Amino acid sequence: MDKIIIHGGHPLAGSVKISGSKNSALPILAATLLTKETCVIQRVPDLSDCHYMLQILAHLGADVERASGIVTVKAEKVNCVAPYEIVRKMRASICVLGPLLGREKEATVSLPGGCVIGDRPIDLHLRGFQALGAAVRVHGGNVKVFAPSLQGATISLKGKFGTTVLGTDNIMMAAVLADGTTAIEDAACEPEVVDLANFLNKMGAKIEGAGTARIVIEGVKELHGAEHEVIADRIEAGTFLIAGAIAGKEVTINRVRPDHLSAVTDALRACNFSVYGTNGSLSICANGTTKSLDLKTQPYPGFPTDMQAQMCALLSTAAGESSVTESIFPQRFMHVSELKRMGATIELDGATAKIRGVDTLSGAPVMASDLRASAALVLAGLLAEGTTEINRVYHIDRGYEMIDEKLGELGARIERVKV
Repeated sequence: MDKIIIHGGHPLAGSVKISGSKNSALPILAATLLTKETCVIQRVPDLSDCHYMLQILAHLGADVERASGIVTVKAEKVNCVAPYEIVRKMRASICVLGPLLGREKEATVSLPGGCVIGDRPIDLHLRGFQALGAAVRVHGGNVKVFAPSLQGATISLKGKFGTTVLGTDNIMMAAVLADGTTAIEDAACEPEVVDLANFLNKMGAKIEGAGTARIVIEGVKELHGAEHEVIADRIEAGTFLIAGAIAGKEVTINRVRPDHLSAVTDALRACNFSVYGTNGSLSICANGTTKSLDLKTQPYPGFPTDMQAQMCALLSTAAGESSVTESIFPQRFMHVSELKRMGATIELDGATAKIRGVDTLSGAPVMASDLRASAALVLAGLLAEGTTEINRVYHIDRGYEMIDEKLGELGARIERVKV
């Protein structure tokens, strides 16, 4: 097991290339199961979650090759059972249900694991499958779905805390091979959903409306192989923008889609940072005192829940009092106790973190509890006086490709050690 050690107080400057999106790559890799032909996926990030997905595909019978960020998958024959020992490490493994159901009209997948950030049920996924005509059975920790055939339907994916990204992905992948037309109402609008839809359309699917709350899918008889490049990871991009805000002179992120980051850049400008750029790059630099902010997470195009912890780290040293309300995963505040160990003044009031800015943070040994919380601790360590030791960094390796090396190239004093 590794840990990351950061010697704080060293300013960041320079540029960094953003990797392909983990949250796009995972369902796109799952979608390769929909065809017997070869698919080539480019810009797949070198992350543990992506490795797990490739292991799942191989277990299901696909031939998988990987070289320098390019993954080639040929699923000429598939089996339809993904047991617990294969899927337990990653919640996104549930997205093999949709393509297996669409292609083989049956699938058995163990309920998956992943980050502990609160209750994230898959009831909306299962409700969508049932609307397409599938029978659903949950027993012994496994989900079994099966149907003689799938029929297009109108499906609402609105849940207690909004819509579901993976649910939208799953239903879309099942519906592309259903008979007739499917309309997904209250669909997730995230760029990652659009990326998956674009890949499916390259395979011969007929999908319209991705990126809006209503996606219409006209079923086709079969799909063929295709090539596709995964979009930039907007969460990694946002994290490096905050790294530039919290400890940078001027930091530039390259190979990004600025339009995917509007909510994050708007928040950083409201905190008094200068953010600018065009043609696939964004730069950030200080513009005086960091101002406080009242922020609420929302589904896209609102401020992303996956950036909430990182923003808490930034606001912990902003002048005045800030608040961050989590409307999607109300329990997603496990980073707060660790930031407080570093000197942050944060109090939780239900789903709201009330933050009173302090002059400085101090290095301390801290524990990463989930993927985005670990990123927040890295950001805090960049600014803190002294040395910060972050344990259980396998969490960060799930979603950030070589974060220690990239920050080191920007001037951070950061090292990874084995313990």
